[in-house]
Amino acid sequence: MHYFQHQIQLKPFPRGFHLITSEVVLALPEIKHISVGFLQVFIKHTSASLTINENADPTVRFDFENHMNQMVPENAPYYQHTYEGADDMPAHIKASLMGTSLQIPITTGKLNLGIWQGIYLCEHRDNASGRNLVITAFGE
Repeated sequence: MHYFQHQIQLKPFPRGFHLITSEVVLALPEIKHISVGFLQVFIKHTSASLTINENADPTVRFDFENHMNQMVPENAPYYQHTYEGADDMPAHIKASLMGTSLQIPITTGKLNLGIWQGIYLCEHRDNASGRNLVITAFGE
């Protein structure tokens, strides 16, 4: 069994949904040494999240952002955690709904994603700094 782990800091992204598959793969070249295994990606933040979805049509990412903003609006009158800005509490809720980690199969040294699948950084804050990811690959 092989284990490889790296922590990376992504460049700052604006609020929205962003493809980061290539950044993840480039950060862990040791994936090529795994015939069968898994890649785990974990984000070390409470106001951003990760998901896997459509990697071809960028309108999917815009629709995700628009839908999440309708589902979890800013300035809801019942929010108590408001001192970090109108986008902060909604960002925490969105991050909990979307999730903080992904697990992706590795097959013959490559991520075994579907042809139209990509890894998204879901940035829920207006002015976030670079997000930190822990990327772990394990397998034989």
